[in-house]
Amino acid sequence: MSAGLIARPAIARKSEALRGTVRAPGDKSISHRALMLGGLAAGRTRITDLLEGDDVVHTARAMQALGATVRKEGETWIVDGVGNGALLAPDAPLDFGNAGTGCRLTMGLVGVYDFATTFIGDASLIKRPMGRVLDPLRHMGVQVTAAEGGCLPVTLSGPKTANPVSYRLPMASAQVKSAVLLAGLNAPGITTVIEPVMTRDHTERMLQAFGANLTVETGAGGERIIRLQGQGRLTGQDIDVPGDPSSAAFPLVAALLVPGSDITIRNVLMNPTRTGLIVTLQEMGAQIDVLNARFQGGEDVADLRVRSSELKGITVPEERGPSMIDEYPVLAVAAAFAEGRTVMSGLEELRVKESDRLSAVAAGLKLNGVDCEEAPASLVVHGRPSGKGLGNAAGAAVATHLDHRIAMSFLVMGLASEHTVAVDDATIITTSFPEFVELMTGLGATIE
Repeated sequence: MSAGLIARPAIARKSEALRGTVRAPGDKSISHRALMLGGLAAGRTRITDLLEGDDVVHTARAMQALGATVRKEGETWIVDGVGNGALLAPDAPLDFGNAGTGCRLTMGLVGVYDFATTFIGDASLIKRPMGRVLDPLRHMGVQVTAAEGGCLPVTLSGPKTANPVSYRLPMASAQVKSAVLLAGLNAPGITTVIEPVMTRDHTERMLQAFGANLTVETGAGGERIIRLQGQGRLTGQDIDVPGDPSSAAFPLVAALLVPGSDITIRNVLMNPTRTGLIVTLQEMGAQIDVLNARFQGGEDVADLRVRSSELKGITVPEERGPSMIDEYPVLAVAAAFAEGRTVMSGLEELRVKESDRLSAVAAGLKLNGVDCEEAPASLVVHGRPSGKGLGNAAGAAVATHLDHRIAMSFLVMGLASEHTVAVDDATIITTSFPEFVELMTGLGATIE
């Protein structure tokens, strides 16, 4: 079962050349943050191209439960905020379904308020550890009640007045950084976050756009120091959400692997903290042309022309991980068709995603004839450029473990494999990319 629905298997078959122009769906990270800050700001926020996947819808519902008004008018989402410091106690637990980002960021946003808030989720989310967010919130004075291992359900009870903190991230995590900064909005004084390795910076950019007094500087040791003045005024904004590079990764890799393909993906977010996959694939020999680069809504955006390419295996620099952490499953699929060996390391974070993604990817590759080696924090893939023998002639399905990126990655694999590739459940794809199958089949992919 995925997200309370009946599991629906899907099969991808070897396809003819992919052709056409598509628009990437709205970025999930930015969509979550736009709803949260719009709900917290004074006045009205208008959001266009919001990702309407299940994950983001759960965040919209949570903001409504906390006092904001959220509705859709035509193609635009309208959010009337409550004003910083004025969120209301919810009447019931906040259910985030499969949305780890929405859940963790909202814990920061509302956890420091002087009332109790309970967070729940689906069968996948309740297994994901929340301790990395709960620890800094405790330092800010929040009382925490959690299930074993720091998992959901979690109840947060905020103090009368939150303590501003100076918090050094023990790991590279945009979610933890963002949760602390969002908590700092309702704390007096200055909240400081120190990150040794830069992670996606959408929260910092958007806080500044909404009027927060936030500064960023580089420390003597090269670390990034972010300071936020709490209890300031936020003002509603107009936001055009750029296309999600993590979603664009699937048609992009498919076009690289299916011979004769030539597609264009429009409006892709090109924030340097999110382009690790594109850089890596280009190093592997991918023909990816960046067209019409522009600055839009505070972010770098471009169109990508992608043509089928002969890829070569490489060793992916470990420090690139934070800029492509969600793209490793589909990179592993690309590596399965590359000449030689692709080495990916520093992958500890994949163990605590929607599934144990490292294990799920390795198991799916092996099921479909790929030679690979999984270690505690690394994956080595030995490619087969022709795709000969890849896939599963017996029709055995990849276990997706309620993970949308596992499902989409292996459906992409089937488009270039000799045999079909099946996944045990495609319903979970709606959490981040509801139009995935329609978009892919529109380009010529065979997915049933």
